[in-house]
Amino acid sequence: MLEFDSVEVFYGKVQALRGISLSVEEGEIVALLGNNGAGKTTTLSTASALVKSHSGKVRFNGADITKAQPWTVVGAGLIHVPEGRRIFSTLTVLENLQLGGYLVKDRTAVAKRIERVFELLPLLAERRAQQGGTLSGGEQQMLAIGRGLVAGPKMLMLDEPSMGLAPLIVAQVMQVISSIRDQGTTVLLVEQNARAALKVTDRAYVIDGGVTTVAGRAVDLLADPRIIDAYLGA
Repeated sequence: MLEFDSVEVFYGKVQALRGISLSVEEGEIVALLGNNGAGKTTTLSTASALVKSHSGKVRFNGADITKAQPWTVVGAGLIHVPEGRRIFSTLTVLENLQLGGYLVKDRTAVAKRIERVFELLPLLAERRAQQGGTLSGGEQQMLAIGRGLVAGPKMLMLDEPSMGLAPLIVAQVMQVISSIRDQGTTVLLVEQNARAALKVTDRAYVIDGGVTTVAGRAVDLLADPRIIDAYLGA
């Protein structure tokens, strides 16, 4: 569904991705693991066309999106929920969700998607008239995910959804991610909490220095000494 083929990305003279190759199949949850600065966020930003590659190819559903514009990528169903939530703090929960459907011409479809988000995340339904900036960190993360769902994703890319959240809330976020896949949306997950991510994903890649260094099934990586030593602890 999503494929990176030898993609290189530079920020000025600094190379962030060094010929990275990876793939995500329809119906999977795939995690990208790695330390800060490894290239995980750049990978998502390149898929979203927010960052342009120097070389290599990015394909989504068989189409070459390497040189696409961000709104074209969104229109194709590849939706990016960025790190830090980036909700509109002065708008209500409902208004934030409505903005998720900005490119969708069928307003009835947008309304139905919002209702499905409320069914998946009932706390947002209770807070629909509340300003986004008054929500807790976990609630804001749920709102950011919900806003992405209103866009109608074929694939949802989530960047560090557990950042800054208490362990109990992290577990809730991961359960929501699992439910999203169960309802038919493929997920690409960037996550520093490797243990939480590997419990809900099918496969994972470890990125280090802009390249993939380890790849495999999540269940295997949970038992891999390299992953235990680097990311999971004892």
